[in-house]
Amino acid sequence: MASLAVEVAGLKLANPTMLAAGILGMSGLTLKRVIEAGAGAVVTKSLGLKPRSGYSNPTVVQVESGLVNAMGLPNPGIDNFTQELREAGGIGIPVIMSIYAFTPQEFAVVAEKAVRIGADAVELNVSCPHAEKTGAEIGQNLKLVGEAVKTTKRRVKAPVFVKLTPNVADIAELAKAAERSGADAVTAINTVKAMVIDIETGRPVLGNKMGGLSGPAIKPIAVRCIYEIYEAVKIPVIGCGGITTWRDAVEFIQAGAAAVQIGTAIAAKGLHVFKQVTDGLENFMGLKGFGGVEEIVGISHRD
Repeated sequence: MASLAVEVAGLKLANPTMLAAGILGMSGLTLKRVIEAGAGAVVTKSLGLKPRSGYSNPTVVQVESGLVNAMGLPNPGIDNFTQELREAGGIGIPVIMSIYAFTPQEFAVVAEKAVRIGADAVELNVSCPHAEKTGAEIGQNLKLVGEAVKTTKRRVKAPVFVKLTPNVADIAELAKAAERSGADAVTAINTVKAMVIDIETGRPVLGNKMGGLSGPAIKPIAVRCIYEIYEAVKIPVIGCGGITTWRDAVEFIQAGAAAVQIGTAIAAKGLHVFKQVTDGLENFMGLKGFGGVEEIVGISHRD
């Protein structure tokens, strides 16, 4: 029987699926539900140094093949998240805390707090397309990405992941900047900058006007990004963006992803999506004669 177990930047996962940041990752109880559903790891919603209320409604709109959201990074602040981890109690799988900040130095402070309260790794959100003065405003700048990674690595021993934005000319260059600065892995991709207009009123639907597109609509973009990054760096690449079925997961892994994150698909399919993906992946590997996931990582690059 094929093995689904993988190791990503020192984290051992029973299978290569992770809960993506921004979905069900704000409370201990929801994290517990995701764990029980079979995810190999969980990523929290993005946490900052201080509590943040986010944007006014509407913050999410459904579109063909996906969602456009502009939540505004609402969160209780890193210092108030300890209780949520306690409620999740004895998680048993890696917990990766997504964090955001407004400066490279602030990233280091938030990361240190995250590790202190129980994070097994941190994922630097330098790619949110709609949060002013943070997110993609940092993640589109090679120097700032590098500084965020360097300052964070100096403060924490836990693995540091960097979630990259697709809203750039060359995502591989961003990945290389992260790797040069000491990142242990990169996650690609975050949402694609988008907007929706109500034709009856002629006004943008979202309270923030612009947001980020997620779901099946961005999957081909994400696959291309994974493929390019895999050829550019030696650190693990975690795939994210429109994964809904086991076939999607296989495609990402073949493009070079060591693991995959699932987010928007939960809204359409429920938490059963984790088991559907892992069961399908296991069957595929068995039929093809692969012994483990690592045997198909990056297979599309081989002659």
